[in-house]
Amino acid sequence: MDLETFKSFQPTLPNEPGIYKFIGEEDKMLYVGKAKNLRSRVSSYFIQNKLTSSRLLLLTRKAVRIEYTIVKNEYDALLLENQLIKQLKPRYNILLRDDKTYPYICIKKEPFPRIFLTRRKIEDGSEYLGPYPSVARVRMVLEQLRLIFHIRTCKLNLNEKSIQDKKFV
Repeated sequence: MDLETFKSFQPTLPNEPGIYKFIGEEDKMLYVGKAKNLRSRVSSYFIQNKLTSSRLLLLTRKAVRIEYTIVKNEYDALLLENQLIKQLKPRYNILLRDDKTYPYICIKKEPFPRIFLTRRKIEDGSEYLGPYPSVARVRMVLEQLRLIFHIRTCKLNLNEKSIQDKKFV
């Protein structure tokens, strides 16, 4: 999509959260992204400067149209982006194209709860916080929690019977 075409399209973009899709010839999906503000995020692809990568320049040139979906909030945009990348496997999305998903913090429902990072939600009564966009930040938060609250890190079975029998398997 050239700059002139984008300039005529730009006013139709809302200032709301959502996901956007760069679509190439023959309806080939090129890229899926999320945004707090669709107009500002999509516009950023067309602002050329010294730091603009050749990958982004190629993406904007190959795109023949841009579609978007408005959602209620950033969280919904994050979830929808994740789902669409896995479903459509766009060429220019490198992250999330594999079977990975965003991380959660899991608080196990156990007598002595464990708190850890996971990418899978299991319906076992545990509490899940997230998803979060950055694994590194989740790890930082967990490390701080462990320093402050001395949370257990072992995976031993600490139910009442095993504690009384002094058998931890």
